[in-house]
Amino acid sequence: MNIYVGNLSYGMSEDELRQAFAAYGEVSSVKILMDRETGRSRGFGFVEMPNKGEADTAIAQLNGKDLGGRPLRINEARPRERR
Repeated sequence: MNIYVGNLSYGMSEDELRQAFAAYGEVSSVKILMDRETGRSRGFGFVEMPNKGEADTAIAQLNGKDLGGRPLRINEARPRERR
């Protein structure tokens, strides 16, 4: 399952995000999106977890939880819209 993670601290690393989700199960990938011009985090990213049950538990437990000084906004990622 692909999970959207919003309201990330700009100093959050992909390793820190992976550790937060790994407490609930296997994490296959983590990607924090970066601004092309500044190189700074855009404040959101995606976590891929192969097991839907573990992903649902992680979403329920981490949504609204303070991580890096900011409350996370987490939900199942929607497919990207065409431009």
